[in-house]
Amino acid sequence: MKVKEIISALEEFAPPQLQEDYDNTGLNIGNPEDEIKGILLCIDIIPEVIDEAIENACNLIISHHPLIFGKIKKITGSNYVEKSIIKAIKNDISIYCGHTSFDSVEKGVSYKICEKLGLKNLSILAPKQNILKKIAVFVPKDHAKNVREAMTNAGAGSIGNYDSCSFNTLGEGSFRANLSANPFVGNIGEIHFESEVKIEMIFPEYLQSSIVSSIIAAHPYEEVAYDIYKLENSYLKAGLGMIGHTESELDESEILSILKSRFELTNIRHGNFTGRKINKIAVCGGSGASFINHAIRAGAQVFISGDIKYHDYFLAENKILIIDIGHFESEQYTKEIFYDIIKKKNPNFAVQFSKINTNPIKNY
Repeated sequence: MKVKEIISALEEFAPPQLQEDYDNTGLNIGNPEDEIKGILLCIDIIPEVIDEAIENACNLIISHHPLIFGKIKKITGSNYVEKSIIKAIKNDISIYCGHTSFDSVEKGVSYKICEKLGLKNLSILAPKQNILKKIAVFVPKDHAKNVREAMTNAGAGSIGNYDSCSFNTLGEGSFRANLSANPFVGNIGEIHFESEVKIEMIFPEYLQSSIVSSIIAAHPYEEVAYDIYKLENSYLKAGLGMIGHTESELDESEILSILKSRFELTNIRHGNFTGRKINKIAVCGGSGASFINHAIRAGAQVFISGDIKYHDYFLAENKILIIDIGHFESEQYTKEIFYDIIKKKNPNFAVQFSKINTNPIKNY
């Protein structure tokens, strides 16, 4: 199996177009054509992780956090990033990083937190904006079903918990074929009128190429007429953070005990107790302080994330319990997401979890 085949599986699950503007997801180092001998899964890339990959004959490392994040003007081995780059290249090790693509996808990092907590009725806390488009294609009436199905199979027409969503308008199209044409209907040089259906479907913009290709492949016309529009609707199937409901009401102290056990925590920072019973919890893997107000507006009694700063706790205003379980701790189970994707692609492939704790923050 080649590196590019694993990348294809990872990016089918979490399209790189979902990453934040500042991010650097994807193949940071390596040749996509290289054959894979073994895969090591981790959260961060440090020189010790490269050593671990070498020792275990793994020539592909899949990490949550990117190795190459900011600008690199020279590589002299002066810091852990440069040392890791040098060691990886010398040992023909490829490095792929998921980061905010996996943060934003529907069943990504925040979903995994909810899964560990046993939350139900999940939804995205802060849905993606400016990612939806609508396509309208004009099809001969008798071929509308085939084209509509091709569009659906390519990912168009999904709205919330529904798929195959379309709007269809019957009308009459007209055209005249010139001498170079090979018309499906009508005669060269004559204006032809045809009963057509206008099929309209929405889709996330990263699927545009595959949807257009599917239309052209299924459409009988030599020249396919279609329009694409940018929408301002929120995309409810991708975004940062998630919100869900507990199986039963919990006390605030109970959720702290559950977190400590299921995330193997030695320290939990939290804001003032509100005295409320808990049945709705919002989470965001990594640094999620900017979504505290989203959680309050969504009616959550608890917000769980990492990297909460001193003044962020004042935002609670007795409306919500803020809990900081740590940046690394909130993302630690991302490795399980990578593992499931790879094993689905090839159940027999050699995949290992890194045994190195790369969390730079320690608790005394």
